[in-house]
Amino acid sequence: MAMESRYFKRDISWLSFNYRVLLEAADESLPLYERINFISIYSSNLEEFYKIRVADHKAIADGVAPAEDDESKQEAVELMEAINREVNRQLDERVRIYEQLILPAMEREHIIFYQSRNVEHAHKEFIHRFFREEIMPYLSPVPVNKGVVSFLRTDRLYLAVKLHQRGVEPISPLYTQYFVMKLPYSKVPRFIQLPKIGDNYYLMFIEDIIKANLDAIFPGYEIESSYSIKISRDADIMIPDTANTQEIVETVKKKVKKRKIGAVCRFVYDRAMPKEFLLFLMKAYRINPGELVPGDKHLNLEDLRYLPNPNPDVKPLRKPQPMHLHALDNDASIFRYVEQRDLMLHYPYHSFDHFIHFLYEAVHDPTVREIMVTQYRVAENSQVINTLVAAAQNHKKVTVFVELKARFDEENNLATAEMMRAAGIHIIFSIPKLKVHAKVALVLRRDDEGHKLPGFAYIGTGNFNEKTAALYADVGLFTSNRMIVNDLHNLFRTLQGKKNPTFHRLLVAQFNLIPALNRLIDREIALAREGKKGRIILKMNALQDPAMIERLYEASGAGVEIDLIVRGICCLIPGQTYSQNIRVTRIVDTFLEHARVWYFGGGGKPEVFIGSPDWMKRNLYRRIEAVAPILDPQLKQELTDMLEIQLNDRRKACFVDGELHNVWKSEHPQNEKVRAQYAFYDYLKTKNPS
Repeated sequence: MAMESRYFKRDISWLSFNYRVLLEAADESLPLYERINFISIYSSNLEEFYKIRVADHKAIADGVAPAEDDESKQEAVELMEAINREVNRQLDERVRIYEQLILPAMEREHIIFYQSRNVEHAHKEFIHRFFREEIMPYLSPVPVNKGVVSFLRTDRLYLAVKLHQRGVEPISPLYTQYFVMKLPYSKVPRFIQLPKIGDNYYLMFIEDIIKANLDAIFPGYEIESSYSIKISRDADIMIPDTANTQEIVETVKKKVKKRKIGAVCRFVYDRAMPKEFLLFLMKAYRINPGELVPGDKHLNLEDLRYLPNPNPDVKPLRKPQPMHLHALDNDASIFRYVEQRDLMLHYPYHSFDHFIHFLYEAVHDPTVREIMVTQYRVAENSQVINTLVAAAQNHKKVTVFVELKARFDEENNLATAEMMRAAGIHIIFSIPKLKVHAKVALVLRRDDEGHKLPGFAYIGTGNFNEKTAALYADVGLFTSNRMIVNDLHNLFRTLQGKKNPTFHRLLVAQFNLIPALNRLIDREIALAREGKKGRIILKMNALQDPAMIERLYEASGAGVEIDLIVRGICCLIPGQTYSQNIRVTRIVDTFLEHARVWYFGGGGKPEVFIGSPDWMKRNLYRRIEAVAPILDPQLKQELTDMLEIQLNDRRKACFVDGELHNVWKSEHPQNEKVRAQYAFYDYLKTKNPS
């Protein structure tokens, strides 16, 4: 068997995950607008996938980017074909779910969302008036000619119109003409609410209002047809490995502005468009057949997250509300609590306010001399950043490592870093050849005489971002363990240029992480070979590294029972002779499962870890990642219970089988009781007595 066949293709595996997201829109047990939101999430995910992953493969297939050899170039071509086949299949399913499930469900709630159907007569005057007053002033039709290429901006929705002049002979070259118009998103909402009729509420796409009024835009013309189109462009920012820190800053500043004009990687069009219309646009915009992706009548369905809910009787999803730990409410000092025992927060079930309060305490505690934090994706108007600025203004030494290579957050991170620097914060920018993905914070203290006091370390699985902390399911550990605090201090010194650091408790990619993982797997293999129980549970976002997959195959062959809870990419193939003891679970629900939690049974003496890395090549070998052991027995049990709850989910959990299918764990998941995210929230409530 060829070695390649032992792994799923990374991008095909990701498409399997995104299809699982789409399936949530078909779940009739969910609130209506939650289902609509999952169509938006699916569509948004697909946009980013094309702009980054597909753009990279296309560049290799087209010879624009270097390939290792001719075989690699051919593989890129074949992978592009496989991706487009699978995406087209999924888009057919999205159309079915949207048109046959979502729209009828809206009508049952008395919300009529006009699509291709004729509007009610009572709305026609409103539509014409709204168009003239609110939309038409912002429309600028641009003629399309084969010989002159006009520019289409990335991800902007355009209306392509085919028409001819009245009274002109069909044989005249002026008979058929083409125009494109950019929809005025910045001026008018995508979705327009129309007057209520009886018990019914009405919504309409802005492009449908424009289509209904094309005669007003092109007087003297007969409108033959009109269809939505858009282009996606390569959005990856390539930074040379040889670039130093200042060159990285300058490259980001320069290239982030060019992202909107990158090479075309996808041309999406209404699949109802006639072939001759499509061929004309392909020639005019120099679109290759491999860049074509047939879409729905209405494109950019990621905008559905902004769809108004006009009916007050349609209730939104009641999400678990973040709880505050009563132990911290009773004891105002998080410092004093963590000096006594480790503290673990589970977002979004626990409030991110606790982390903010931790920083506030550092601002005002006179013993705090230094605060160090990594920032990967920074929220706009961030409370975290505002608190760090307050600390600097309160004469604390504040150091923040800002990763400029965080995709799609480069510009925001750079602007935030410059603001922090102006406030007196010491900024460390990206490291050449490496991306820093660790989610860590450190507080160092001394008394009035300069003697060291216990410091505090925080190691998390998610970004210091209060907005994503309300949406992503993550874990964060506070500890005053001296060895972990010292290790974390060494890590920050390494980010500032220290060579050859030593880590005793913390596992850090580039240094001791891989040897530690191999040791832990070896121990489970040895236990299984001795006839004892070998047990591994790994929760992460993605599993792709062939070396670590082979170690799991080896452990499976030795009899180790392995459960993987992998939300996204999983290149390991379960259910084969070499993986018969491995099961892969995927959970998609209200919150994005983002935590990385690793359990190694140890023959009854388990070791449990949390941290920032997935088991991807990039995380394990090309990034700085931090992983902490959970030393407190109660917290270790808490994480073990969380993993077991997730493995017992029968509502939102699927197995991923050997064909990359999402296979429901229950034949009728809507009727099953165990829904892990809600069950774990209830579990945490029982551990948070008043």
